[in-house]
Amino acid sequence: MTSMEVTQITVAGQRTGIIGLKQLIEAVAGEFSGTPDDEIADALMERLAKKNYIVPTVKDAYRAAFLREYKKFVGEPFEETDDPDLLQIKVLGPGCPNCERLEQDLMSLMAELKIKADLEHVRDPVEIGTFGVMAMPALVINGNVMAAGRMPSRGILKEWLLKATKRT
Repeated sequence: MTSMEVTQITVAGQRTGIIGLKQLIEAVAGEFSGTPDDEIADALMERLAKKNYIVPTVKDAYRAAFLREYKKFVGEPFEETDDPDLLQIKVLGPGCPNCERLEQDLMSLMAELKIKADLEHVRDPVEIGTFGVMAMPALVINGNVMAAGRMPSRGILKEWLLKATKRT
């Protein structure tokens, strides 16, 4: 792992790559213990702005996203995204053909149904393990494992997406 590792996070509803986020949070987690959230967010913002371009018009969203990632790391409660109504979808798998097809099917259905969602393909075995699944591909919608070790049909995927957005 180098200091140039890029971590994907959601900022203002968009997936954004941040250089050095994971390493910085790991390095300073103890330093911030007991510190108010505003001070933690300010310190993360200041340090991460040295290696990352922070879009001025959404600076507050970056601060909130950095604080959210810090809280995830130290195990404190946090809001999943800065848009609580945004659907959270994760495809779990190393990148096999079925994993890739599941991701493509989801993107196609999201476009067809005009569903805004944060779709992430998780390839890291350690992170996949946190979901308790042993077979790939796996699909997680809003924190719920919907399928593991099988390819759901487009019809089933469509039904799950509509149900998750409460548009049945």
